[in-house]
Amino acid sequence: MFKIIPNNKEIGAEIVCDIRSLKKKEIKKIKLALQRYGMLFFKKQSLTSKLYIKFAKNFGKIASYPRLRGLSKKYPKITVVQRKASDKGPSFGEQFHTDSIYTKKPPKFTMLLSKLVPKKGKANTEFCSQYLSYKYLPKKIKKKLNNLKGVYSSKGPISVTTIEREKEKGKTNKELKSKHKIIKKINNKFAIYCSPGHFVGFDPSSTEEIKLKKYLFNHQIKKNFQYSLEWNKNQLAIWDNRSMLHQATRFKGNRIMHRITIQ
Repeated sequence: MFKIIPNNKEIGAEIVCDIRSLKKKEIKKIKLALQRYGMLFFKKQSLTSKLYIKFAKNFGKIASYPRLRGLSKKYPKITVVQRKASDKGPSFGEQFHTDSIYTKKPPKFTMLLSKLVPKKGKANTEFCSQYLSYKYLPKKIKKKLNNLKGVYSSKGPISVTTIEREKEKGKTNKELKSKHKIIKKINNKFAIYCSPGHFVGFDPSSTEEIKLKKYLFNHQIKKNFQYSLEWNKNQLAIWDNRSMLHQATRFKGNRIMHRITIQ
């Protein structure tokens, strides 16, 4: 069986299939659905690390994550995104962001495969469509943002959520910084490409910077641009890291996700 079930407002869609036995034409449909809906999820997938990597390669070259060591020597490009009941700080990724925007060439796509999850609905991942965010941005704000770049840092606000894991699996404490245009054209559509969790300033800077930043961040994450994904064990999600903001919701407990990012 192969079926695409769009969410409300077409922010994300469920794909009903068995990833282990997909045909080429079905992979093509998945890629087109990813362009259209921005995020896809697949329930009840029995994937080994080898099969997970194999599926990910359909979408491009697998990227390395500069902050944490990988799952194992055999699978260094699978990152373990983990929350422990003993962790004192916020959950890993608990602020709206796009992955690795502080690098010169951030990943196009991110995948998460759930290995251990709390009770359903207790540890969701929230997504915000930045196509919709751009669409409903006032013209005068679009004009201001069109000529601006955002400056991003690995030491930005969201870095506090990685402290626990960096103690165990950290690769580097070196600050990574980058600049990217805030208005980006993706798949012939415009999107806001700005990660609140990593943002440290505009380039060029201006006297309106504080006011503009506050307006932009509030606008990007409006509820009518959002979809909250509930997790089950052995569920996979993939999203366009350029056109979707995402964040982990706050919870207490244990969760293990295996992440792959794709250039």
